[in-house]
Amino acid sequence: MSRAESPRSGGDRRARRLDALRRMARLFDAAFRIPGTQIRFGIDPLLGLVPGIGDLASPLLSVAILWHATLLRVPKIVLVRMVINALVDAVAGAVPVLGDIFDFGWKATEWNMALLERHALPGRQPTSGDYLFVILCVLVVVVAALLPIITAWALIDWLRTAVAR
Repeated sequence: MSRAESPRSGGDRRARRLDALRRMARLFDAAFRIPGTQIRFGIDPLLGLVPGIGDLASPLLSVAILWHATLLRVPKIVLVRMVINALVDAVAGAVPVLGDIFDFGWKATEWNMALLERHALPGRQPTSGDYLFVILCVLVVVVAALLPIITAWALIDWLRTAVAR
């Protein structure tokens, strides 16, 4: 019997928590199917319609998944990817109506649960896709941060040129 399976390590308790998180992720992101299609959705976009409380539900579940991933020693790069998934979900979900529509397609809790289960296995290494995803997200954030600066610089340059004429 390995340490992960021994009663002293809480293996049964961890398995129960993983199962509960898996059920919650499915409920939030894929519990229902639109008849005649393969389109699945959960209660996340519906809860988002409730002002205030609805926007907190998905981030709270994401925190629980991230906490459990940390306890299971999921690689840090995978944790970063999970945080990015959760941040996109939280930021987009905060936009009234559009965020709720976005939640039909962005399944952060389900994706994070899949990452947790895939990388919680002993010896399982992050994939190149995990690194690529994080690098692309960092680039998007850098471009988004620089865009207002570049726009302001171009506007000032244009105004200076227009006034000089």
